[in-house]
Amino acid sequence: MSKPPYADSKELRQAIIDACLSMERQQINQGTSGNISVRVGDQMLITPSGVEYSRMTPEMIVAMPLDGSDPAPGQLKPSSEWQFHRAILLGKPAVNAVVHAHPVNCTALAMNRMEIPACHYMIAAFGGDTVPVSGYALFGTSELSDIVLESLKNRAACLMANHGAVVTGDTLERALWRMVELETLAKGYVTSLSVGAPHILSTDEMAKVKAAFADYGLKDA
Repeated sequence: MSKPPYADSKELRQAIIDACLSMERQQINQGTSGNISVRVGDQMLITPSGVEYSRMTPEMIVAMPLDGSDPAPGQLKPSSEWQFHRAILLGKPAVNAVVHAHPVNCTALAMNRMEIPACHYMIAAFGGDTVPVSGYALFGTSELSDIVLESLKNRAACLMANHGAVVTGDTLERALWRMVELETLAKGYVTSLSVGAPHILSTDEMAKVKAAFADYGLKDA
């Protein structure tokens, strides 16, 4: 698959489907609850609403203008979460892909409205010393879009209160990698809480990690 700037193509649409199927195989998501979008010029490609990943075809991926105008007729209904996908792509120019899912451990922390602290150095992959948890708003609303975008300020991921998680990336591959890494961190944090009190890395320790990450290519938060 080509690198950004992406152009609408069957190859890119299939890559979005493949990313969905990968999340399902890795038990990051299930059923029809997650969604993926990719920036293509002044539009985004986004997964359709209510279609199981195994049934999805490239023609089912929905093209939506980022300016808020109506999508071209004859397409399926876009994901119910299209509003926060569009808000993120508009609000974060370095981001070209958004992945939303309901991984079990991320969602468990989101249910408790608990952020993920600097319990592991890989927290730096998400742009700061924590992965924050947003406030709550009804799914599919502009209120949720505003809340999520604010939580992603200087971050490439956030948990969504009583909902799930969302990550961003400069490429689709980077965004998918981050979702897998986020659930791995969430699982480690939940496990560490069950056996004691996790030690949290200091601000100075995390500053050194973030400096080291400067050469890791993660500059799209």
